[in-house]
Amino acid sequence: MYPTPQPALSPNTHAFESSPLVKPTGFREYDARWLFPDEINLMGVQALGLGIAELVHEKGVRPDIVVGHDFRSYSSSIKYALITGLMAGGMRVKDIGLALSPMAYFGQFALDCPCVAMVTASHNDNGWTGVKMGTNRPMTFGPEEMSRLKEIVLAAAFTTRSGGGYEFVDGFPARYLADLTQGRHITRKLKVVAACGNGTAGAFAPGLLEALGCEVVPLDTELDHSFPRYNPNPEDMAMLHAMAETVRATGADVGLGFDGDGDRCGVVDNEGQEIFADKVGVMLARDLSALHPGATFVVDVKSTGLFASDPELKARGVVADYWKTGHSYIKRRVNELGALAGFEKSGHFFFNAPVGRGYDDGLLTAIAVIEMLDRNPGRSMADLYRALPKTWGTPTMSPHCPDEVKYGVVERVLGRFRDMAAAGEAIAGHRIADIVTVNGVRVTAQDGTWGLVRASSNKPELVVVVESPVSEARMRAMFAAVDGVLRENPEVGAYNQSI
Repeated sequence: MYPTPQPALSPNTHAFESSPLVKPTGFREYDARWLFPDEINLMGVQALGLGIAELVHEKGVRPDIVVGHDFRSYSSSIKYALITGLMAGGMRVKDIGLALSPMAYFGQFALDCPCVAMVTASHNDNGWTGVKMGTNRPMTFGPEEMSRLKEIVLAAAFTTRSGGGYEFVDGFPARYLADLTQGRHITRKLKVVAACGNGTAGAFAPGLLEALGCEVVPLDTELDHSFPRYNPNPEDMAMLHAMAETVRATGADVGLGFDGDGDRCGVVDNEGQEIFADKVGVMLARDLSALHPGATFVVDVKSTGLFASDPELKARGVVADYWKTGHSYIKRRVNELGALAGFEKSGHFFFNAPVGRGYDDGLLTAIAVIEMLDRNPGRSMADLYRALPKTWGTPTMSPHCPDEVKYGVVERVLGRFRDMAAAGEAIAGHRIADIVTVNGVRVTAQDGTWGLVRASSNKPELVVVVESPVSEARMRAMFAAVDGVLRENPEVGAYNQSI
């Protein structure tokens, strides 16, 4: 009988080497993240593999699974511990080696595997690990599956089964890259900065862009799991600033930045202007709706209001569906609605047929940006950006808040805003026009200025975003008002970045 996982064990002890360690808070809403080895050890990862196998059999899914790992010093060890658990649970594993998350998702289709388990902590600081999982391509686990998996693993409610197997799939990255470039013909000669933050995408993104005919300016493409300059996170201003400086210095047409596991892409225009991902989404929605009028686009609640208000999108009959933040939520919603694409402010973009297969892929997002420029030969990226209606927005800001209390804080913030609205109180000098609670709380003033507070799904943080279609002053006033309500909760700490 496999030992029951423990919530806390000290390294360099007999217990640590003979019992599985799995901290319960590592099971997030749509994937899993732990500090290694403080919150999970290799036996704990093995227990996770057994748990995934148990859930797969419980759901009646064929037990074939694609497994890959990102570039961190410990990721391969974690992957092999996961694989031993999967095989012990009766799973037939196809190991694609060092990979990007979208490469593993592609493997579900190319290798005919219903299931996927990608070992990655994405852009999290070095020391983190995690797994992105799914049993129904192209979707990944949502809260129900994650809750059930948590129950199985923490109770060791799994059984070993025969029939497990292992196969290493040699040369799979080349197959993935060939699929992305097949049938694509770019006629415009573009100079592109490829920024990878020393993450896994550095092994693949520059080659893809060169295969499309772009002149590539590499930026931090050498793989280095210590992330010596900044984390590979295209939502982080440090990475965006580095991209902007390189674009200006080299005269590039566009800067494209990829996160640690390659499922997100950030953009800087030819003038060195950092474009937040939701505005990139509006630009791509304009481009794609010209080819597909009446298209539906799913966007997360952190995103700009332009998806609903942009005159060009409205003229083409575009339907904007605002939904929960999180790659699993948006991916599932895109699939349910048959939407052409889904856009997240974090840079997760999901392209459905005929553009993609419905999963998030930063390299495919880069291709979409390049094809948009190719379809607008007389216009620069800056021209396309300036053509959007003007709004003033913040980056995604993340004040620290412990995992154990962050959802409670959001509930108290929601209650406070509801009380203000019921009493007719103003927020930042204007009456409250709307409160949306599809994911956290998004409060909108009568002039269209809005602020969002939600709990991060994968880190001990809150998420705060503010936007105004009126002025920078209104944006700052709304931020001050939202932050004032947050500060009524002593559990809320400092921001990772501010406006």
